[in-house]
Amino acid sequence: MSFVVKKLLSFLLLPPAFFIILFLLLAILSRRKQISFLAFGGALGLYMLSVEPIKDALYKPLEEAYPVPQRIDVDAVVVLGGGSYKTGILKEDSMKRLFAGFTLHRKYSLPLILSGGASLGNLPEAEVMKQVLEELGVDRKSIITEVRSRDTYENALYVKEICRERSFKRVALVTSAYHMPRAVETFKKAGLDVVPYPTDFKRDKRYNLYSFIPRMSVLNDSYKALREHLGSLAYSMLY
Repeated sequence: MSFVVKKLLSFLLLPPAFFIILFLLLAILSRRKQISFLAFGGALGLYMLSVEPIKDALYKPLEEAYPVPQRIDVDAVVVLGGGSYKTGILKEDSMKRLFAGFTLHRKYSLPLILSGGASLGNLPEAEVMKQVLEELGVDRKSIITEVRSRDTYENALYVKEICRERSFKRVALVTSAYHMPRAVETFKKAGLDVVPYPTDFKRDKRYNLYSFIPRMSVLNDSYKALREHLGSLAYSMLY
């Protein structure tokens, strides 16, 4: 059996392709037009959110809002948490954000402000990030943790307190590119002068046949993009 055939079979037998096929079978076999219509719509929607071109279209307005600056002139680097597991391991988005912050720290010898609290009694995310940095050899005196925040609004609120206490006038803001527009707007409204430093870009931009095969990883990224668009709308109304 060729490599391509094995790959194709694995995609067909696993979500989301497996459920797309079930929806299509329901649409074909159902005798009720309403059920057939809903099943076909479900299959189409699930397929679209699971392929790279649609996922990239969702991310495009978010990730193109702020380019990565070539140089920065700031007093500190703020890294926003992107989630951690109950086991105390950082999730993918958090690791990419932390790595970008670590790179800026090494390049400019700037202090790091790690912002992220705990949920449901877990270890605060900022403390998890701090442990990773210390293992990489970063002096703990260069690390400032903010462990109270539960969302982007509180990130900005509590980071502002730290900046006021430490006399930081301008900070580099490190977060995922898709999260940057909402983060910048929130931090500016809190009265902070920030230089956006986006990382963790999700778009592929180049496509082949493989790009049109539905995959769970792509569906997960599409979910993040949709959640961010919804979050931006909510923040514009609330804050």
